[in-house]
Amino acid sequence: MKEVVRVAGVGKRFGAVQALREMTLSVCEGELFGFIGADGAGKTTLFRILVTLLLPSEGNAEVLGLDVVQSYRELRQRIGYMPGKFSLYPDLSVEENLRFFASVFGTTVEKNYELIREIYSQLEPFKTRRAGKLSGGMKQKLALSCALVHRPEVLFLDEPTTGVDAVSRKEFWQMLARLREQGMTILVSTPYMDEAVLCDRIAFMQEGKMLALDTPVGISTLFRKPLFAIRARETWRLLCTLRASPHAASVYAFGSSLHYTDNRSSVRADELLFSLQAEGFIYVEVSQIHPGIEDTFIALMEEKQGVAHE
Repeated sequence: MKEVVRVAGVGKRFGAVQALREMTLSVCEGELFGFIGADGAGKTTLFRILVTLLLPSEGNAEVLGLDVVQSYRELRQRIGYMPGKFSLYPDLSVEENLRFFASVFGTTVEKNYELIREIYSQLEPFKTRRAGKLSGGMKQKLALSCALVHRPEVLFLDEPTTGVDAVSRKEFWQMLARLREQGMTILVSTPYMDEAVLCDRIAFMQEGKMLALDTPVGISTLFRKPLFAIRARETWRLLCTLRASPHAASVYAFGSSLHYTDNRSSVRADELLFSLQAEGFIYVEVSQIHPGIEDTFIALMEEKQGVAHE
């Protein structure tokens, strides 16, 4: 399959701070590719390099076969970029923002209306409202419309759902899925693990480094220890007890339960239940579960930090 984005050994320094370290990856045509990581992981720095807004300190990158440093002028006409921070003109109306960005790229809203129709139709009743007065979800839709109005070949979305409500997040990812069905290549970054499963492939990032790159299913296979969900009425005491176990690899809260990994590869749920009952826990439940993406991400982070994960 044709490579649309290629990154080879890219790094970025800001003074003494190494924000990005030897990033190497490729993204194929028509792929919905996700970058997952907390704030400070390097996602925005990488995106700003790929959209020609930052120069890499080392390595090289190409988008659509064009070098992001040497061919930045041509490349900017062929990509769409939605930064994490709302960056449209707050004093212009919805319609004025859209028409302005269309004119910047030498096109018109009418020419490419079919591409943005489904998104922009939700904004049209408010087209005379100033952009700064829109809700978070509506600002998000306007920013996406402006990023798409010139019909880009590759779309870069930097944490597009941060700070918006759950319904708007769901609607946004549904819109991305439909754009992908039309053949658009999309790169999106997010701190939300539940959004990772919606991507074709994902790259886990931490402190400027890539921890892993695979499909969501493939990523989960990197978790190699027994994982258990444990619930009890005395959650704090349960947490302290599990962490004090000589066999504990990791213990962390996950919703209403604790996720516990054990260094013994053959340990069973009933063994853990018996040992917890022996510690005085009467109302306790233990079940072995399959690791999810968030479990794998935590395990990979701990592995990089030197915690005992094989």
